[in-house]
Amino acid sequence: MSHLPSTPLGYPRIGPRRELKRALESHWAGKISAAELAASASELRTALYERLAGLGLTEEASIPDSFSLYDQVLDAAVAVGATPARFADLTGSELYFACARGDETRPALEMTKWFDTNYHYLVPEIDADTAIALSDTSVVDRFTEAKEAGYTVRPVLVGPLTLLALAKGSEADPDFDPLERLDDVAGVYEELLSALDEAGAPWVQLDEPALVTDNLPASRADLLDRATALYERLAGVEHRPQILLALPYGDSSTAQERLAATGVEALAVDLDRGQLADADFSGITIAAGVIDGRNVWRTDLASATELLDKVAATGARVVATTSTSLQHVPHTTKGEVWEAGHEEHLAGRLAFADEKIGEIATLARGLADSWDAIKSEIDEATSAIEAHARAEGVKVPEVRERLAALTEADRKRASGRRAAQEERLGLPKIPTTTIGSFPQTQEIRSARAAHARGDLSTEDYRARLREEIASVIKLQEDIGLDVLVHGEAERNDMVQYFAELLEGFAVTKNGWVQSYGSRCTRPSILWGDVRRRSNLGTEWITYAQSLTARPVKGMLTGPVTIIAWSFPRKDIPLPEVADQIALALRDEIDDLQEAGTAIIQVDEPALRELLPLEKTKHADYLDWSVGAFRLATSGAEPATQIHTHLCYSEFNQIIDALAALDADVTSIEAARSRMEVLPGIADSFTRQVGPGVWDIHSPRIPPTSELAELLTLALGSVPADRLWANPDCGLKTRGYEETEATLRNLVAAAAQVRASAE
Repeated sequence: MSHLPSTPLGYPRIGPRRELKRALESHWAGKISAAELAASASELRTALYERLAGLGLTEEASIPDSFSLYDQVLDAAVAVGATPARFADLTGSELYFACARGDETRPALEMTKWFDTNYHYLVPEIDADTAIALSDTSVVDRFTEAKEAGYTVRPVLVGPLTLLALAKGSEADPDFDPLERLDDVAGVYEELLSALDEAGAPWVQLDEPALVTDNLPASRADLLDRATALYERLAGVEHRPQILLALPYGDSSTAQERLAATGVEALAVDLDRGQLADADFSGITIAAGVIDGRNVWRTDLASATELLDKVAATGARVVATTSTSLQHVPHTTKGEVWEAGHEEHLAGRLAFADEKIGEIATLARGLADSWDAIKSEIDEATSAIEAHARAEGVKVPEVRERLAALTEADRKRASGRRAAQEERLGLPKIPTTTIGSFPQTQEIRSARAAHARGDLSTEDYRARLREEIASVIKLQEDIGLDVLVHGEAERNDMVQYFAELLEGFAVTKNGWVQSYGSRCTRPSILWGDVRRRSNLGTEWITYAQSLTARPVKGMLTGPVTIIAWSFPRKDIPLPEVADQIALALRDEIDDLQEAGTAIIQVDEPALRELLPLEKTKHADYLDWSVGAFRLATSGAEPATQIHTHLCYSEFNQIIDALAALDADVTSIEAARSRMEVLPGIADSFTRQVGPGVWDIHSPRIPPTSELAELLTLALGSVPADRLWANPDCGLKTRGYEETEATLRNLVAAAAQVRASAE
């Protein structure tokens, strides 16, 4: 039996130049067949294995096969046959993508955030009648494919416990507890283990992050009891690969000793956000996650070696790994160009996926020989970290002084705002609006790229943006929406756009990270103290408002979301970072109000996303995150209506915090879950709510009847005078044909429900 080598827990799968994204979208557009998509994916994987071997992952099982066409949770669900009955007539890739994206008549699986990251997974639907059986052997086929290409990879699967802990009941039985099917799912995993052993796999990695969180319906204690029995069973399979049981994304110290005794050969533990239990781990391999898999900062190798020595003192055999999969960071820093003045200290301080694999190789060399063998690398990392800390802009005295002068009064809005806003706005019951962005056409993207290259003058580019804004305003007026948006044509991304206008941020050229499916973002790098460099977009809102008598929302991204969808600094506490961003937004809100903007939306879709995985940390997090939002918005006048938006998270855990934001209108994702969040809102909210009725992540056009049905469901929890009608999220990724059709249906549905509520 081979030893587990030092290795990452996973690697980005979208491709260095987003090759998988392009192949997927070509397939969905009907330009390439399912067979051609499979061939493209195979080519991408083979190139990936060659890339990783060249970076130093040359030992058997050191390369993780963490590939997925869309989502790793969906992959596991399909493998065990846990697909919705509404898709029973489909097979193969048609079934897979229907679960992910829906079709003309059937909604997709619900989508929500993967633990406290910005990755979205698809929520399996399981009940007592779900036909659990081995239904897909792609993980075995990929191992064989890699072996034939000359690479012995390590298959990576979401573990049985996490698969079921993240699942929900079916349409037919929404109250069913999927964990009741654990024995059945474990039987399928036994078959998969045997199939992988027969194919020649020396190791398999099973990811069980459900064991590091308190944010699931099942308690952590219950999950650990189930996991102990489960892994004793899987470890007892006669013919199987060796098992690396991975516990990423948080602190697993309370589970480690019991899991180590189940018979699995290795445990991977997150030592960036967690710690190692004080126990004897003799006889097992500990893959110590000393390299942060979810942020882009270079590893402090001196500290990492100290941690590895502590792990070795437990008696375990020690290898180095990442705290999580590297799917959360870009591929490589090579080819990136940093803003003048920041090149040297940023270039030396950053490590993307490839550079982190280099760090793994370095630590592996030290573990095999001695730390003296890698002293030059340790010293170089220490010097780079120290140079960055001294760089201009990391600490800005005037920013720190402004924060120090804040009082509680700066986080409190006036009461009695509703009457002032109603008089100013004059909106009907159940007003209609959208969340912010409109479709970004290829023409707009091309114009932005041409302007960035210098091929399109600033004057001509701005004229093109004004044309697009005018077109979007006219379309919304024609559709009949009550509250309009300017469409955000000038924005490449709802965080990157602001990062480019704020001091303390750097943006990348090729730093793409998968958010879900083919959707990729380029998270900005938040490295220094934050302040406004210039106006953040008031001019575009003002121009849009000049074209219509209907209110146009000013659109901003909130401080927590800017942090969550960036790679934040780690040298000061996040509450301080959030308040710095909040003050910059507060200044922009002052400008919007001075320009006459009556409604300002500050989006916080990531508020639930950053909720700590440990309950003991919830109250502190919610206190500072809510405080930052209120710091940003509390300078608004009583007649200025403040909106916020949240999407694709389990909101019931933070209902009280949503109310504490003190926004006048809160819009939330609700379509895929068919309004399941509303009963909780009914008990806590006294302000206005816009539960999304159109799932914009699916290409289908919901009919008026469906939208009216959802709004009617909403009326069961929210009275008509506090209800808004809107999509789940922004429309940037949709096409204009489906956008116009669905928004017309939305307006018609709101009119129907409004009339019935009179």
